[in-house]
Amino acid sequence: MTATSLPPTSSPDVRVRVRVRRLTLYTVLVSVAGLFLGPFGWLVLSGLKTQGELAASPVHWLPDVFQWHNFARAFTEIDFLGYARNSLIIALVYATLVTLSSAWVGFGFARLDAPGKKVLFGVLLGSMMLPQMVTLLPTYLIFAKLGMVDTYWPWVLWGLSAAPYLVFLFRQFFAGMPRELEEAAIVDGCGYASIFWRIFLPQSWPVLSASFIIAFTWTWGDYIAPQLLLSTDRTTLAVAVMTAYVNEGGTPVLELQAAASVMYVVPILLIFLVAQRGFVAGMSTSGLK
Repeated sequence: MTATSLPPTSSPDVRVRVRVRRLTLYTVLVSVAGLFLGPFGWLVLSGLKTQGELAASPVHWLPDVFQWHNFARAFTEIDFLGYARNSLIIALVYATLVTLSSAWVGFGFARLDAPGKKVLFGVLLGSMMLPQMVTLLPTYLIFAKLGMVDTYWPWVLWGLSAAPYLVFLFRQFFAGMPRELEEAAIVDGCGYASIFWRIFLPQSWPVLSASFIIAFTWTWGDYIAPQLLLSTDRTTLAVAVMTAYVNEGGTPVLELQAAASVMYVVPILLIFLVAQRGFVAGMSTSGLK
C-alpha cells in the first residue's frame, strides 16, 4: 500500500465518536461532582434560612429571604476565632510531626533490612483496621495517668508516633527510588540518617504535601478526641460548632450551626484548592509496587 492510499487517521465518523465519548465523560463527571457538592450546597442554604423554614414540612428548598446575618451571628455568638486558633494549633502541630515521623518510619521499611520487617509491616497495616472507638478508653486512661488531659500534649505524642496509612504512602514512594542514590551516599560517608534528611526527604515533596493535607484534615475534623480530652475553653472549633449554638432551653439553633459549619469547612476547601496539585502527585507517586 502506498503512502497516498493510506486511510485517513481522523475521519468524520471517528471525530464524532470522540466527541460523543468526551460529552458522555463530562456528563458523568459533572453528575458525580453534583452528588458530592449537593450536601455542601444544602448546608449553605440551611445557613441562609430561618428556624421556621428549617423545620417546615414539606421541605422548604429555598429561603424566602436570604438570612446573611446568620453568618455574622454564628461568628460573634461564640469565640469563633479562639476556637479556630485552637484547631489550627493542634492541626499544624500534629500534621507536621506525623508527616515527618511517618516519613522516617516509611524510609526504614523501604530501605533498611532487618529480621521480621515484613511481619512488622503487616502488623502496622493491620492496625489501620482497628476502629478509633476500640482504643478510645485505654487512650484516655493513659493520658489521664500522665496528667495530659486538658493539654495539647496528646496530639504531640500522636504526631511523634507516626500514622500507619502515611507510613504506607512513604514506604511505597521510597521503595521506588533508585538504589544507586543510596549506594553513592554511603560511599561518600553518609549514614542512613543523613541519607534520609539530605537525599530522600527533599525528593519526596509530593508525598509530604499529600500527607500533610491528610493529617491536617484528620485533626481539623476530629470531634471525639477534643471532646474527650479538652475543656470548653481549650477545645476545638469542631466541638464548639456542634455544642455551643443552643438556646435557653438547650435546643440546638440549627441555622447558626449550619452557618458556622460552612465557615468551618471553608479553610479545608481552600487548603485543598491551593495544594491540590501536590496532593494528586503525592497520591499517584505512592502507588503499589
